[in-house]
Amino acid sequence: MIIRSLVVLTLLAGAGCAEFPDLSRDIPASELDGPYPPLAPLPDLLARTEDPRIEDGDDAALTARAAALRARAARLRSQ
Repeated sequence: MIIRSLVVLTLLAGAGCAEFPDLSRDIPASELDGPYPPLAPLPDLLARTEDPRIEDGDDAALTARAAALRARAARLRSQ
């Protein structure tokens, strides 16, 4: 229990020493003071997306892609 506490304390102390990047203020004032964007209902957003289901002819394409990726992985391993 004490070791776990020391590990957590060490990690928290290390995180406190991190340098944060300089954040630029390139956002125009008109956008900072402007209205919030309109919210769209979820069913309307889902209706605009295409159906991600796999069709009957897709298994041959997926098998070919998997074989190509395996061959590429083999080539990368041999380098």
